[in-house]
Amino acid sequence: MTATITIRSLESAADLARAEELQSQIWEGGDIDVIPDHLIIALAHNGGLALGAFDGDRLVGVLIGFLGTDSASPERVAMARLKHCSHQLGVHPDYQNRGVGAMLKIAQRDFVMEQGVRLITWTYDPLLSRNAQLNIRRLGAVCQTYLCDAYGEMHDALNRGVPSDRFQVDWWITSRRVAARLMGDRPPLDLAHFLSAGARELNPARLGEDGLPRPCERPEAPAGNLALVEIPPDYHALRKRDLPLALEWRAHSREIFQNAFASGYMVTDFVHLGGERFPRSFYVLAHAEATLG
Repeated sequence: MTATITIRSLESAADLARAEELQSQIWEGGDIDVIPDHLIIALAHNGGLALGAFDGDRLVGVLIGFLGTDSASPERVAMARLKHCSHQLGVHPDYQNRGVGAMLKIAQRDFVMEQGVRLITWTYDPLLSRNAQLNIRRLGAVCQTYLCDAYGEMHDALNRGVPSDRFQVDWWITSRRVAARLMGDRPPLDLAHFLSAGARELNPARLGEDGLPRPCERPEAPAGNLALVEIPPDYHALRKRDLPLALEWRAHSREIFQNAFASGYMVTDFVHLGGERFPRSFYVLAHAEATLG
């Protein structure tokens, strides 16, 4: 599916104009939500990165990032505190679910490793199953940071109407974990594997009469080494059909993740179960003590 896609830096004036147009097509937010061409080129010329995914001459994906510092780990000193902040990754709707996002992230990893930096961070909406599938399961990023309403009120079509809560994920690009995920050395685990290892479902959803998943009323607190947190399989579609339910899922999941992270758990994997009537999506949380070594 991605045989015709090539990844390269965005450099020419034509490339940058296409990048602005593509952002508008993906997020449908108007000019105020588009990273302008002059800022993209400034970032790219000063240690940052602006990548495009091209199908022939057509720009179908964009990734923008820049150098930062890892303020969450003050014990890391000098060069070791540098990180790459991956600010934006977007793929044209016609090319989603075709591996284009993964291609951009792998190219980003190669670039950042050449800089001698080993940590890339970014944020994403934790209720987006497709993003979790890429960020956590495919790439091997982990998360123990929950940001409430990280960007305030957002006006683009994908985020309008709900608080902009975000996971901030850590992608330790030189780790054996990440290398194994990218190489496919370990067969992906399914829900049955985690349940057999003692993972507890903290908030099993139920299917409403309208066909939409509803959060459970009394989620459990995590205990033991592993826990499973369920999210809607398609939050964008749910938000369009029932905004109050989308807000209910936001508040529900916010409380679960904040409590779990405060108790020493981190997100380490993600599982999606297909099903025409009731597809389901779960984060896998492991207690930090169980992940040592």
